[in-house]
Amino acid sequence: MKIGITCYPTYGGSGIIATELGKELANRGHAVHFISYAMPARLHHYFHENIFFHEVEVMKYPLFEYQPYAISLAAKMSDIIRHENLDLLHVHYAIPHATSGYLAQQIVGADKVKVITTLHGTDITIVGTDASFLPITQFSIEKSDGVTTVSEWMRQETIRTLQIQRPIEVIPNFIDTDLFSGVLSRNMRRCQLSRGKKVLIHISNFRPVKRIKDVVDIFYRVQQEVDAILLMVGDGPERVSSETYCRQLKICDKIRYLGKQDGIPDLLALSDLMLFPSEHESFGLSALEAMSSGVPVIGSNAGGLREVVLSGETGYLAEVGDVDTMADYAIRLLKDHDLRREMGRKGREHALRSFSPQVIIPRYEAYYQRILDQ
Repeated sequence: MKIGITCYPTYGGSGIIATELGKELANRGHAVHFISYAMPARLHHYFHENIFFHEVEVMKYPLFEYQPYAISLAAKMSDIIRHENLDLLHVHYAIPHATSGYLAQQIVGADKVKVITTLHGTDITIVGTDASFLPITQFSIEKSDGVTTVSEWMRQETIRTLQIQRPIEVIPNFIDTDLFSGVLSRNMRRCQLSRGKKVLIHISNFRPVKRIKDVVDIFYRVQQEVDAILLMVGDGPERVSSETYCRQLKICDKIRYLGKQDGIPDLLALSDLMLFPSEHESFGLSALEAMSSGVPVIGSNAGGLREVVLSGETGYLAEVGDVDTMADYAIRLLKDHDLRREMGRKGREHALRSFSPQVIIPRYEAYYQRILDQ
């Protein structure tokens, strides 16, 4: 197949999944054309003969107070559809990608290309339900030839909040289980970061929904019982308040704010436990990466995370905001080496069995073909 993929090219989960999907499809012989305003982060320093990148340029004109990216994207999409003879266009994140995809399809003709939209989370729970975007979000999803999302919880949430009538296929996220294997690189084996301490890790974009203060509160209780450090990986609007809070608690010498990092597999391989106390998650990609690396997860019993973490087997889930219970679970695991290792082993097996590329990519291929055959 000849497949166009549009995503946000940054470090967010939707862009990561879209990029990794394109790479896996290319490995299976499909021609994949990425269309975005910048090259996706995970395509940097990566070459494959079946992968092509098309940059969307936005006209700068004094009349436009805000650059019309959605229109420029639709124009570029229609150009690539025509000249590369794309079979389908797979857009990730509803706004504005599904809207631009529909417009591009109308330009070239609905019989020329199929448009598939994948909903990842905040495009529905935050952006899509905003009053200013609600009508166009509903319209763009309903007009897509196919719609997928990453968890059953996300499917139900989309139907509930947007009253979507068309079928929505659930295809879970996946990760490179060879990359996230829990094996330290030679460079990381020389790292003195832990120095014999237990290592807890949190990875996110530090938005309010991630409940960053809860991460610090959990660790505050843990470090009173266990000699440990906390790695805070990522950046975002809650980072400054989190750093201020850890100073108030006088534990900043035990917390490392690392910012955005590319070496996530190594950091997870170094870790003993992941903290993931979000308000809700559409899926929980970082939790899956941890499990694949043999790292148990302590998280919230909310959203799609319940479909990823098997509570009592690959980690523990507690109610949102219940930092005392989460801390108790963390202390139990950190003090019981055999239990922690067994949960890590089960997490790795669960990732291989349910969320590997070998399991998920054929589901995308089958769905593509079903939409093309309609």
